[in-house]
Amino acid sequence: MQLTQKESGLLKDLKGQEKLCAEKYTQYSSRAADPQLKNLFTQIAQIEQQHLETLTQIETGTPPAPSGGSQAQPSFTAAYTGDTPEKQADCYLCSDVLATEKHASSLYDTCIFEFQDEAVRNTLNHIQKEEQGHGKMIFDYMSVNGMYEAQPGGSAQG
Repeated sequence: MQLTQKESGLLKDLKGQEKLCAEKYTQYSSRAADPQLKNLFTQIAQIEQQHLETLTQIETGTPPAPSGGSQAQPSFTAAYTGDTPEKQADCYLCSDVLATEKHASSLYDTCIFEFQDEAVRNTLNHIQKEEQGHGKMIFDYMSVNGMYEAQPGGSAQG
């Protein structure tokens, strides 16, 4: 499979986004106060690293087949009962990665339409769905912990 110049540029952008995602989740897993959130960030970091590896395979001309499995959506229990500094810090981390996931999903949306090879488009579509799943997990965690309504800075995230 030969990539066009445009496809190569888009892959470079996607790889940069996935690298950023993997690094953020890895760093944020060590900064999160709630063990549930630490675990969630660690799990997502591993998936983001897999995305980066998949994009590297596409770049070298070997698009892998999308895996058939879907991500299990974890359930969360409320970790915070009041507005503590730990809750505020975890809310900030969640808000930041949620915005990052929205951006990643949008970037994939554009790229899906730009690639000629159907197998590559299917792989990118699969990754985009996983990115949306990450956003759902972060949203669910924030909702259970009363974080989604009151974002840092006083504005609602949406």
